[in-house]
Parts: sequence; structure tokens; C-alpha cells
Amino acid sequence: MNKGELIEAVARNTGESKALTAKMIDETLDVIMGGVVTQGKVQITGFGTFEGRDRKARTARNPQTGAPVYVPATRVPAFKAGQNFKDRVKPG
Repeated sequence: MNKGELIEAVARNTGESKALTAKMIDETLDVIMGGVVTQGKVQITGFGTFEGRDRKARTARNPQTGAPVYVPATRVPAFKAGQNFKDRVKPG
């Protein structure tokens, strides 16, 4: 499912227009991203937790030459699914 299909499904399920649904989804995603940036974590009970994680600096290898390449420390987004989400995805 891509973003357009998500908007269409939510609009159909709620009876709202696609334009309003798209705006609500965009605002929700903006708030989640902003929360991770400013507060470090956004937890939605039953769904999951969005957070920023620090990666240490490391040495990697160029796959073509085998030469070592320095990769600086960075911060990356991460998501951990909540138990309700895991239970719904689990087969059986």
C-alpha cells in the first residue's frame, strides 16, 4: 500500500473527502516526525514507537575495491512495533 492508497482507504472508511484525509495524514506524519526530532520518541499505544537512534562511527569497506571507508556517527529514524501490531501481523 502506498500513500495514495492509504488516503483512499481512510477516506472510504471514514466517509471524509480525500483532500481532508490527505491533509490529516500529512499533519499526523509531520507531528510524529517533529516529535521524534524534539522529544526523541513518539509512542502510540498498541501501534508502536517511533524514535531516533544513534549509530556509532565505524569503518566500512568499499565493495568494489575493498578499501576501508570511514562512516561518521549519525542519528537514524527507527520504529518498533507494539504488541497489538505484532499480534495482528502474526499468522494463525
